[in-house]
Amino acid sequence: MDAKVVPQPSIAAPAVEPGLLYIDGCWREASDGSTAPTITPIDESQITTVAQATESDVEAAVAAARTAFDDGPWPGFNVHARARVLRRIAELVEENLDELAYLESLDMGKPIAIARAIDAPMTAQLFHYYAGLATQLEGSTRGGSSPTTHPRPVAGLNYTEREPLGVVAAITTVQLPVVVVGIEDCPGVGGGQLRDPQAGIDHAVVGDPDRPDHRGGRLPPGVFNLLTGPGGRVGNQLVEHPAVNKIAFTGSTAVGKGIVRRSAETLKKTTMELGGKSANIVFADADLDSALEHAWVSIFYNKGEICTAGSRLLLERSIHDEFVDRFVARAAETIPGNPLDPATMFGPLADVNQFKKVSDYVGYGVDEGAHLRVGGKPFHPDGLNGKGYYYLPTIFTEATNQMRIAREEIFGPVLTVIPFSTEEEAIRLANDSDYGLCSGYTRSISNVPTGWHARCGRERCG
Repeated sequence: MDAKVVPQPSIAAPAVEPGLLYIDGCWREASDGSTAPTITPIDESQITTVAQATESDVEAAVAAARTAFDDGPWPGFNVHARARVLRRIAELVEENLDELAYLESLDMGKPIAIARAIDAPMTAQLFHYYAGLATQLEGSTRGGSSPTTHPRPVAGLNYTEREPLGVVAAITTVQLPVVVVGIEDCPGVGGGQLRDPQAGIDHAVVGDPDRPDHRGGRLPPGVFNLLTGPGGRVGNQLVEHPAVNKIAFTGSTAVGKGIVRRSAETLKKTTMELGGKSANIVFADADLDSALEHAWVSIFYNKGEICTAGSRLLLERSIHDEFVDRFVARAAETIPGNPLDPATMFGPLADVNQFKKVSDYVGYGVDEGAHLRVGGKPFHPDGLNGKGYYYLPTIFTEATNQMRIAREEIFGPVLTVIPFSTEEEAIRLANDSDYGLCSGYTRSISNVPTGWHARCGRERCG
């Protein structure tokens, strides 16, 4: 890769090269030379700078993608040729797993052990998966004829054929940047679309390791372009641009709504992966050891900075106290640490804004009368001079579903526990949310009169 770095359990690491824009097959600075600092959440120091795309940079990227789609070779590549490129990208990711994991950890605070075991390999797996899927795209046919009322009925054939859509702008999240590259870019590129991803200014370091992946994978110029800059300017320009056919966005619900509204002017297709307030439901008949493990990972994986976080925990009253006591004990033993240390399993929040948001919501919970059982405050690991955005795993009990900590997405390591007495009450509580994504734990399907599928079917999981 362009700049080799060696993972170390300290911030004293090789310098990270400044992040550049990637437009029409070339790496370049912003047209006006502007940059913004990238701050590591480990100790609040600056690790590099990233280019700030201007209006003319966005225009250049969209024009490159438009030309590549309308006149370039990529949309006309057969599926096997596209699949070969994606496989090569996957291989390049696999060759650089350590560096990708290191940069992910440095950039947004994910423990390097987790980034190396999950995020970096998963990115390669996504490229491999969509390389295979690219060869499986199929249409359908069915017989047909003109209406019987037609004076001269004739036989006909109705069919669908899947074709590349065009230019797609993918506006990405800061919390899982490496994985999101695979999730958002692989399907479109494999299907023949052209990609113009836009990343936030605060977390663009992991955009750099992707550059040789695409170049080494021999994507034609213009097929993949990378823009960094503030979403309010760069993102909005992409959303409103008439030459962009689709917007794919991962982020907050409020921003997603704004994107849908703006994209309506040009009738764009959209894919929105927005926030969540998932409820894990644990019934008394569940395997409590297994349920506890799943519930733990659900809320505290990635420090709770994930849209599928199980940030509400609904417990049947007969097991409530035991389950909470065990959960609280485990939380009390979980100490945040430097994510570059391979022994660390819980790192800092991604940035200062998220740190402030989590702190604010803990205050809301206390003010509304919930019981703060554990956590609820910052933590300062040894050796970092009180720096870094570290926050203790936090659990609230004696909460209601009407409290802000139960209704609004916090996007951090804060769990709200709510008891229930009956299956009906559990379903009602789970569905009493502006978000979807629910799950539950029970030992046996047969002991539920209406069946587990009926249970799940009544949870609005969209």
